[in-house]
Amino acid sequence: MECIFGIDVSKATANVAVLVDETFIKEFKITSDVPGYQTLEDELNSFTEPQIIFESTGIYSRSLRAYLQRSNWQYTEINPLRSKIDMASFRHDKTDALDARGLALAMKKHHYKPTYQQAPVYSELHDLERTYQDYNDDVVRAKNRLHKALQLTFPELEHVLSKQDGGLYWHLVQRFAHPDFVLEYGVSELADQILDATPKNMGVQRALKIADKLLNLAERCAASVSSNAHAVRAVVYLAQEAERLDGLKNEIIDEMTQLSQGLDEVKYLLSFPGIGIKTVMCLIGELGDIRRFHSANAINRYIGIDLIRYESGDHVMKSGISKRGNAYARKILYRTIMNIVSTARYNPSNISNYYQNKKRSSSTKRTKMITIGAMSRLIRTLYHLVINNDYFDPKKSLAG
Repeated sequence: MECIFGIDVSKATANVAVLVDETFIKEFKITSDVPGYQTLEDELNSFTEPQIIFESTGIYSRSLRAYLQRSNWQYTEINPLRSKIDMASFRHDKTDALDARGLALAMKKHHYKPTYQQAPVYSELHDLERTYQDYNDDVVRAKNRLHKALQLTFPELEHVLSKQDGGLYWHLVQRFAHPDFVLEYGVSELADQILDATPKNMGVQRALKIADKLLNLAERCAASVSSNAHAVRAVVYLAQEAERLDGLKNEIIDEMTQLSQGLDEVKYLLSFPGIGIKTVMCLIGELGDIRRFHSANAINRYIGIDLIRYESGDHVMKSGISKRGNAYARKILYRTIMNIVSTARYNPSNISNYYQNKKRSSSTKRTKMITIGAMSRLIRTLYHLVINNDYFDPKKSLAG
């Protein structure tokens, strides 16, 4: 006797349809809480080895997944796009009750394998990584607002350092939000202020060089507001906020690094030139246990860089990537390629060689396409390292 529980998860409830052989013998609704899951538990225990299927619905399905894992039930968590395709032949109307039935019928027809259950650490890393991304978005917003406010108080200040980023820059902005605050000092006094402001060790000569440049910029500036204007206070606040958020980002990475100490794949991923601990933490946070994918191509589909092709009659569209799936992971991998290429001069690899060779033989308009190709090759390499518990060997890589 084959028993299938199709569960359609919504915000606070879930519809359950129980299919035994060819007949739906029971349909009921549960709440996504302890009493609701106890009802589901009782129903599951009344059958021998029931199959369970539900759609992945983001945060709403997390509660059901956690309950099933705690109770040691095997389940199939299916991608909504996959379920929509597989249920299309027998679903005409759409209601929660019909969706629960449809999921059970899809399981009976396609016999999906149980979902690979990752260790709890991967879920925690995922949550931390998403918080990291939220902080990153907040930093970008704070920096954009800081740039806007500086245009009123001291726009030239953005040229004092090579980057408008980091602790030293934000400390200088907080201390010298208006040129009048700079013109109060001579070069040597400014150098002392700079040495005091930097969170890192700095030589006196570099401090004097920055001080001289800062003084020249202040003398040239024609500020739009006075030194006691609200815009000056806004600049100070936004610089403090950017620094605070950047500190929170670093704390998240430190926490993720501590949490992942027992994961062997970390050392294998770190062995690839151009990939640092921050990238590794973000990748694991988004991809989870890489061993759960049956192939590197499955990871490509998961992050949406699998190629799609469209033909209709005489019309043929240019092939492109699907852009379905995990956009965060796609963005992280895109930036990873840029890091790998930037370090290629000292640490070449098969990925940097591929990118540079393609760039030399192609126009600059194809940069994004080349990068996507490099991402696919990087995924294949990293997947190989993790699956085989192997470190990256540059000699083998470049020889191939």
